[in-house]
Amino acid sequence: EMESKVSEGGLNVTLTIRLLMHGKEVGSIIGKKGETVKKMREESGARINISEGNCPERIVTITGPTDAIFKAFAMIAYKFEEDITNSMSNSTATSKPPVTLRLVVPASQCGSLIGKGGSKIKEIRESTGAQVQVAGDMLPNSTERAVTISGTPDAIIQCVKQICVVMLESPPKGATIPYRPKPASTPVIFAGGQAYTIQGQYAIPHPDQLTKLHQLAMQQTPFTPLGQTTPAFPESRDLCCPSAQCCCIQRGLEALTVFPCICPGLDASAPASTHELTIPNDLIGCIIGRQGTKINEIRQMSGAQIKIANATEGSSERQITITGTPANISLAQYLINARLTSEVTGMGAL
Repeated sequence: EMESKVSEGGLNVTLTIRLLMHGKEVGSIIGKKGETVKKMREESGARINISEGNCPERIVTITGPTDAIFKAFAMIAYKFEEDITNSMSNSTATSKPPVTLRLVVPASQCGSLIGKGGSKIKEIRESTGAQVQVAGDMLPNSTERAVTISGTPDAIIQCVKQICVVMLESPPKGATIPYRPKPASTPVIFAGGQAYTIQGQYAIPHPDQLTKLHQLAMQQTPFTPLGQTTPAFPESRDLCCPSAQCCCIQRGLEALTVFPCICPGLDASAPASTHELTIPNDLIGCIIGRQGTKINEIRQMSGAQIKIANATEGSSERQITITGTPANISLAQYLINARLTSEVTGMGAL
């Protein structure tokens, strides 16, 4: 009887359901300028909140009366199916993958969801046609588990309805420590008094507090610019910068294993200078990239002007001229070295 009431949306109970999503899925739900999530909120009547933070995973919280929750779930499931259909139009795959959603459920309710000897979860699978998996382990630093549902949008909606019934009949026992996704530990570069994180192939200015910490560290210890030395990949977690405090900040962010600490010049407005280096002809392509994409990225990330001389007859090398502040030059040199290293070793460093 309770299930029929819930299914018809007649049970005026406010529920909160938490979903775990990857960044790409979240982007799809938010939509351009937040239009998709706005439409979902308005049409379903549910509150839909998305956790903040630069994390690979985000929590999407849906709150409202049961009928509003089911409408919101239906819209999310159909949106994901639309995404799968669109991605298949550019792919050679013939079988269509199912829509998959991951719920985050208090561990104390998972026993009721599984049922004695797995009877409840088997019943849900058979009656809805959806695949349901309850994770054996709790999510890190929480008392919650992931429940993965996959199938057609209609199967998923029916499955969510049945899970809601179980959650209403068996409230969580004791306190629940909610799962909070951790920010990605992205590599950090310090240059010209600004902290940058590497996201994909771009250097993104890091939040203010890190930059302030770095500037503070630089003020504490006087040191000379790196000058014309070429930054190298650190072989170990050795300090690679004259300011130990600066590297302590780096070390706290576990960045030294990936990027050297670049602290050339105290002032981003230092006078511009020029540095020249030569690159073998057979490696210049990896610096330039297709239609100049890589060299343009290096220019944008470093803030330096970079000119590559035309090939001269009889020479096996090309000259690169880098102009900018010591900070710009060092960062440009480092990024060029990273491209060369990835080409030579196949590491794909950038």
